Amino acid sequence: MNRKTRVTKKNFKVFCEGDTEHHYIDEMRREKRLSISIKLVNMKGGGYSNFLEKVKTDSNVNCLAKFIIVDGDRAAAEDGEKKNLRELLEYCILQNKNARTPHFLIVDNPDFEYIACLHTPKYKGQNVAQYIVKELGYKSVNEFKADEMIYHFLNTNNNSYECMLSLLRKENCFVLNNYSVNKKRYEITTSTIYDWKKLDRRGSNINEFFEVISSFDT
Repeated sequence: MNRKTRVTKKNFKVFCEGDTEHHYIDEMRREKRLSISIKLVNMKGGGYSNFLEKVKTDSNVNCLAKFIIVDGDRAAAEDGEKKNLRELLEYCILQNKNARTPHFLIVDNPDFEYIACLHTPKYKGQNVAQYIVKELGYKSVNEFKADEMIYHFLNTNNNSYECMLSLLRKENCFVLNNYSVNKKRYEITTSTIYDWKKLDRRGSNINEFFEVISSFDT
Protein backbone atom coordinates (compact mmCIF):
# COMPACT_ATOMS: atom_id res chain seq x y z
CA MET A 1 0.00 0.00 0.00
CA ASN A 2 1.47 3.33 -1.09
CA ARG A 3 1.62 5.99 1.53
CA LYS A 4 0.64 9.49 0.56
CA THR A 5 3.49 11.94 0.68
CA ARG A 6 2.81 14.69 3.14
CA VAL A 7 3.28 18.06 1.54
CA THR A 8 4.21 20.90 3.89
CA LYS A 9 2.69 24.14 2.72
CA LYS A 10 5.08 27.05 2.53
CA ASN A 11 4.04 30.62 3.10
CA PHE A 12 5.19 34.20 2.91
CA LYS A 13 5.87 36.32 5.98
CA VAL A 14 5.23 40.04 6.07
CA PHE A 15 6.72 42.24 8.78
CA CYS A 16 5.03 45.61 9.07
CA GLU A 17 4.61 48.38 11.60
CA GLY A 18 1.40 50.32 11.04
CA ASP A 19 -2.28 49.52 11.31
CA THR A 20 -2.82 50.61 7.71
CA GLU A 21 -0.36 48.08 6.33
CA HIS A 22 -1.67 45.35 8.60
CA HIS A 23 -5.34 45.92 7.69
CA TYR A 24 -4.50 46.21 3.99
CA ILE A 25 -2.44 43.03 3.75
CA ASP A 26 -4.72 41.03 6.04
CA GLU A 27 -7.80 41.84 3.96
CA MET A 28 -5.87 41.16 0.75
CA ARG A 29 -4.72 37.83 2.17
CA ARG A 30 -8.27 36.76 3.04
CA GLU A 31 -9.85 37.96 -0.20
CA LYS A 32 -7.28 36.32 -2.46
CA ARG A 33 -6.71 33.32 -0.15
CA LEU A 34 -2.98 33.91 -0.03
CA SER A 35 -0.56 32.04 2.20
CA ILE A 36 0.70 35.02 4.14
CA SER A 37 1.61 35.29 7.79
CA ILE A 38 1.64 38.86 9.12
CA LYS A 39 4.08 39.86 11.85
CA LEU A 40 3.40 43.19 13.55
CA VAL A 41 6.43 45.12 14.77
CA ASN A 42 6.25 47.72 17.53
CA MET A 43 8.77 50.40 16.57
CA LYS A 44 8.37 52.48 19.74
CA GLY A 45 11.65 52.80 21.60
CA GLY A 46 13.67 50.99 18.97
CA GLY A 47 12.70 52.04 15.49
CA TYR A 48 14.20 49.93 12.71
CA SER A 49 16.22 48.02 15.31
CA ASN A 50 12.97 46.41 16.46
CA PHE A 51 12.40 45.18 12.92
CA LEU A 52 15.88 43.70 12.80
CA GLU A 53 15.39 41.89 16.09
CA LYS A 54 11.99 40.55 15.05
CA VAL A 55 13.24 39.31 11.67
CA LYS A 56 16.38 37.75 13.13
CA THR A 57 14.52 35.75 15.77
CA ASP A 58 11.70 34.62 13.48
CA SER A 59 11.91 31.09 12.09
CA ASN A 60 12.68 30.50 8.41
CA VAL A 61 11.06 27.04 8.42
CA ASN A 62 8.59 26.60 5.53
CA CYS A 63 8.96 30.25 4.61
CA LEU A 64 9.15 31.13 0.91
CA ALA A 65 10.25 34.70 1.53
CA LYS A 66 10.15 37.46 4.12
CA PHE A 67 8.91 40.92 3.22
CA ILE A 68 10.02 43.63 5.63
CA ILE A 69 7.86 46.68 4.90
CA VAL A 70 9.05 49.90 6.53
CA ASP A 71 8.45 53.63 6.16
CA GLY A 72 11.48 55.61 5.06
CA ASP A 73 10.63 58.90 6.79
CA ARG A 74 12.33 57.94 10.06
CA ALA A 75 15.70 57.33 8.41
CA ALA A 76 15.41 60.48 6.30
CA ALA A 77 14.77 62.58 9.41
CA GLU A 78 17.15 61.06 11.99
CA ASP A 79 20.79 60.01 11.62
CA GLY A 80 20.39 57.42 14.37
CA GLU A 81 17.51 55.79 12.54
CA LYS A 82 19.47 55.93 9.30
CA LYS A 83 22.15 53.86 11.03
CA ASN A 84 19.51 51.38 12.23
CA LEU A 85 18.04 51.11 8.75
CA ARG A 86 21.51 50.45 7.39
CA GLU A 87 21.94 47.53 9.79
CA LEU A 88 18.56 46.10 8.77
CA LEU A 89 19.47 46.51 5.11
CA GLU A 90 22.88 44.84 5.54
CA TYR A 91 21.28 41.91 7.35
CA CYS A 92 18.82 41.36 4.49
CA ILE A 93 21.63 41.60 1.94
CA LEU A 94 23.66 39.01 3.85
CA GLN A 95 20.74 36.57 3.96
CA ASN A 96 20.25 36.91 0.22
CA LYS A 97 23.95 36.52 -0.54
CA ASN A 98 24.06 33.30 1.48
CA ALA A 99 21.09 31.92 -0.48
CA ARG A 100 18.96 31.62 2.64
CA THR A 101 15.29 32.52 2.89
CA PRO A 102 14.91 35.58 0.62
CA HIS A 103 14.57 38.83 2.56
CA PHE A 104 12.82 41.61 0.63
CA LEU A 105 13.32 44.96 2.32
CA ILE A 106 10.50 47.22 1.10
CA VAL A 107 10.89 50.92 1.84
CA ASP A 108 7.83 53.15 1.41
CA ASN A 109 8.97 56.73 1.27
CA PRO A 110 7.79 58.72 3.05
CA ASP A 111 5.20 56.21 4.33
CA PHE A 112 2.44 53.74 3.45
CA GLU A 113 -0.18 56.50 3.50
CA TYR A 114 1.53 57.97 0.44
CA ILE A 115 1.36 54.56 -1.26
CA ALA A 116 -2.33 54.37 -0.37
CA CYS A 117 -3.02 57.70 -2.07
CA LEU A 118 -1.39 56.41 -5.26
CA HIS A 119 -4.22 53.87 -5.51
CA THR A 120 -6.55 56.70 -6.53
CA PRO A 121 -6.47 58.26 -10.01
CA LYS A 122 -7.04 61.78 -8.63
CA TYR A 123 -3.84 61.81 -6.62
CA LYS A 124 -1.20 64.00 -8.27
CA GLY A 125 1.29 64.48 -5.47
CA GLN A 126 -0.83 66.56 -3.08
CA ASN A 127 -0.21 66.72 0.66
CA VAL A 128 -1.06 63.23 1.88
CA ALA A 129 -2.85 64.18 5.11
CA GLN A 130 -5.00 66.79 3.38
CA TYR A 131 -5.79 64.45 0.51
CA ILE A 132 -6.95 61.68 2.85
CA VAL A 133 -9.44 64.08 4.48
CA LYS A 134 -10.57 66.23 1.54
CA GLU A 135 -10.55 63.67 -1.29
CA LEU A 136 -10.90 60.29 0.39
CA GLY A 137 -13.53 61.47 2.84
CA TYR A 138 -12.00 60.42 6.16
CA LYS A 139 -12.37 62.65 9.22
CA SER A 140 -8.68 62.33 10.00
CA VAL A 141 -5.55 60.37 9.13
CA ASN A 142 -6.06 58.36 12.29
CA GLU A 143 -9.52 57.30 11.13
CA PHE A 144 -7.99 56.29 7.81
CA LYS A 145 -5.33 54.22 9.56
CA ALA A 146 -7.96 52.47 11.69
CA ASP A 147 -10.11 51.41 8.72
CA GLU A 148 -10.04 47.60 8.72
CA MET A 149 -11.58 47.59 5.22
CA ILE A 150 -8.87 49.78 3.72
CA TYR A 151 -7.91 47.22 1.07
CA HIS A 152 -11.49 47.14 -0.17
CA PHE A 153 -11.71 50.94 -0.18
CA LEU A 154 -8.46 51.31 -2.12
CA ASN A 155 -9.44 48.66 -4.68
CA THR A 156 -12.98 49.71 -5.64
CA ASN A 157 -14.62 52.66 -7.45
CA ASN A 158 -11.74 53.11 -9.91
CA ASN A 159 -9.17 52.83 -7.12
CA SER A 160 -6.72 49.94 -7.45
CA TYR A 161 -3.25 48.70 -6.60
CA GLU A 162 -2.68 48.47 -10.37
CA CYS A 163 -3.06 52.25 -10.48
CA MET A 164 -0.55 52.56 -7.64
CA LEU A 165 1.94 50.23 -9.32
CA SER A 166 1.71 52.16 -12.59
CA LEU A 167 2.68 55.38 -10.80
CA LEU A 168 5.73 54.02 -8.99
CA ARG A 169 9.06 55.05 -10.43
CA LYS A 170 11.97 52.68 -10.02
CA GLU A 171 14.43 55.49 -10.49
CA ASN A 172 13.23 56.98 -7.19
CA CYS A 173 13.58 53.79 -5.15
CA PHE A 174 16.09 53.75 -2.32
CA VAL A 175 16.31 49.95 -2.45
CA LEU A 176 15.63 47.41 -5.21
CA ASN A 177 15.59 43.62 -5.01
CA ASN A 178 16.43 41.87 -8.25
CA TYR A 179 14.72 38.50 -8.00
CA SER A 180 13.83 35.35 -9.91
CA VAL A 181 11.02 32.89 -9.18
CA ASN A 182 10.90 29.16 -9.85
CA LYS A 183 7.30 28.29 -9.04
CA LYS A 184 7.63 24.56 -9.75
CA ARG A 185 10.47 24.19 -7.25
CA TYR A 186 9.08 26.81 -4.87
CA GLU A 187 12.31 28.77 -5.02
CA ILE A 188 13.01 32.47 -4.98
CA THR A 189 16.41 34.07 -5.29
CA THR A 190 17.15 37.75 -4.88
CA SER A 191 19.97 40.25 -4.71
CA THR A 192 19.68 43.75 -3.29
CA ILE A 193 20.98 47.11 -4.48
CA TYR A 194 20.46 50.52 -2.88
CA ASP A 195 21.33 54.21 -3.17
CA TRP A 196 21.39 56.41 -0.07
CA LYS A 197 21.04 59.52 -2.24
CA LYS A 198 17.47 58.45 -2.99
CA LEU A 199 16.36 58.02 0.62
CA ASP A 200 14.50 61.35 0.66
CA ARG A 201 12.70 60.81 -2.65
CA ARG A 202 9.05 59.82 -2.84
CA GLY A 203 8.85 56.24 -4.00
CA SER A 204 8.69 52.57 -3.07
CA ASN A 205 9.70 49.13 -4.26
CA ILE A 206 6.45 47.65 -2.95
CA ASN A 207 5.78 46.42 -6.48
CA GLU A 208 8.13 43.53 -5.64
CA PHE A 209 5.70 42.33 -2.97
CA PHE A 210 2.78 42.26 -5.40
CA GLU A 211 4.82 40.69 -8.19
CA VAL A 212 6.26 37.85 -6.09
CA ILE A 213 2.99 37.10 -4.32
CA SER A 214 1.08 36.98 -7.61
CA SER A 215 3.64 34.55 -9.02
CA PHE A 216 2.31 31.93 -6.58
CA ASP A 217 -1.33 33.03 -6.70
CA THR A 218 -3.40 30.00 -7.66
